[in-house]
Amino acid sequence: MTDIVSDRAALFLGSRLKRLAERMQSQVTRLVEKADLPLQPSHMPVLGTLDRDGPQTIGALTEAMQVAQPTVTRAVARLTELGLVETNREHRDQRHKTIRLTPAGRQALDRAKMLVWNRAEAAVEEVLSELDPSFLDQLTQLEALLAQEPLDVRAARHVEAGVTVAEFSDALAPAFKAINMEWLEDMYAVEPVDLKVLDHPREAILDHGGAILFAVVEGVGPVGTCALKPSGGGAIELTKMGVLKSSRGAKIGEQLLAATIARAKAMGAAPLYLLSNKKSAAAVHLYEKLGFVHDETIMARYGASYERCDVAMVYRG
Repeated sequence: MTDIVSDRAALFLGSRLKRLAERMQSQVTRLVEKADLPLQPSHMPVLGTLDRDGPQTIGALTEAMQVAQPTVTRAVARLTELGLVETNREHRDQRHKTIRLTPAGRQALDRAKMLVWNRAEAAVEEVLSELDPSFLDQLTQLEALLAQEPLDVRAARHVEAGVTVAEFSDALAPAFKAINMEWLEDMYAVEPVDLKVLDHPREAILDHGGAILFAVVEGVGPVGTCALKPSGGGAIELTKMGVLKSSRGAKIGEQLLAATIARAKAMGAAPLYLLSNKKSAAAVHLYEKLGFVHDETIMARYGASYERCDVAMVYRG
């Protein structure tokens, strides 16, 4: 049996586009589920509009999104149930409710930007780049391409989408401390040597020829950091590496660590080493994956730097 929607392509273009939209939404839904977000793709434009434009009435959201008001009302009701948006009557016309993001909503949106938006956008752009000029032919190709390889599968190739590695700046100094304090306070006791570096990164690291890098997610900001701290005689310590809890699971740490290792090589590190703790099992596994090996000499030479240190590693590549 032939597909009437495809056979009468121009006549049923609206139905065909709706069918395509439903297919794409179902594929993006799988990305959302993998990101462990309690959202549907239809919720994203509401959250995105509130993030971009600030608090809005239902009418303003409807106009900004160019969709039917019941669609917006249903989405807002569900997001309110989830605790991601809240309503009040601060609008100058007291008959209108104003919708705004809650802190939980902003956190969920940041995670969605990182794990869904950037990757889905890259996957769609990948598909579009393969299309020929004719729109109807493009539509046929697009459907075939998405059937052959869905968006969520394509998105898996774009783990770096929307993530850049940035150099230290004074504006990023608070993020350097905040990112590291999160994991230090969560797992260990913060030691004086930690605060010396975190409170004065320029004096403790940069002024001695070191470097501090950040993983920055488009639309979110700095979510990870790692430093290279010279310790004399050509040796460089890879230190103060952390990724915010809300941003873990996206391989940002791996991307950041690879960039930091490349920088250390350019700096002529001999050796490049790090000090850690067995409690940080995931981090230790990542270090091993990217070329670090456990080393007793490093432990004997530098291990006393931190009370928590029971792992010492050197980079072998």
